[in-house]
This record gives sequence, C-alpha cells and structure tokens, in this order.
Amino acid sequence: MTTSNNLNPHTKISVPLLKPMLIGAGIALAVISFFVFGVDNPNPEWGQYWRIRPLIITPMAGAMGGAFYAFMDYQASRGFNRTLAILLSLVVFVIGLWLGVVLGLAGTMWN
Repeated sequence: MTTSNNLNPHTKISVPLLKPMLIGAGIALAVISFFVFGVDNPNPEWGQYWRIRPLIITPMAGAMGGAFYAFMDYQASRGFNRTLAILLSLVVFVIGLWLGVVLGLAGTMWN
C-alpha cells in the first residue's frame, strides 16, 4: 500500500483579513487627518468635537476597502484573474475612501 501526497507546492496562502483592513484604515486615517487637522479656525456651528466623526467614519470605510481587497485576493487564489482583482480592489477602495470622506465631513467641511 502506498501513500499519496496531495500537497501542491505552488499553493498560494491568501492574505489574512486583519492586515489589509488595518492598512486600509491607516491610509484613510492619513487622508482624513490631512483635511481635519488642517483647519485653523473651525466654524463655531460645527461644535467642539466636530473632528471625532470624520476620524471614525473614514477609517472604517478604508477598512472595508481593505476587507474587499482580502476577498479579491482570496478569489484570485481560486482562479480569478489576479490583475483584474487588484484593479477592481483599487477602484473599490478609492470610491469607498471618497464616500467615507464625504460621510465623515458632511455637515462640517463638506457642504
């Protein structure tokens, strides 16, 4: 009786979910920080803690973009076109980041 080894040496291990989510959130936090901390004289109508909302919502949108990248990386490891997966992930991340900035700054800097 012989034992067969079914391991493929070229199997790609897909990216864990947490790492791209943290990278996406970090990029989004850097982008929104550029806008939020660049305000010298905020409008008094915005309130004292107006910075909290954009600093929470935008990184969450960036994290969702990172999660989409992890999903597309998983799909690429299952046979989906890798180049198309990366381009689609980039487009979804940029659109999600834009929407996160708009939602975060709605009512303050985005009128």
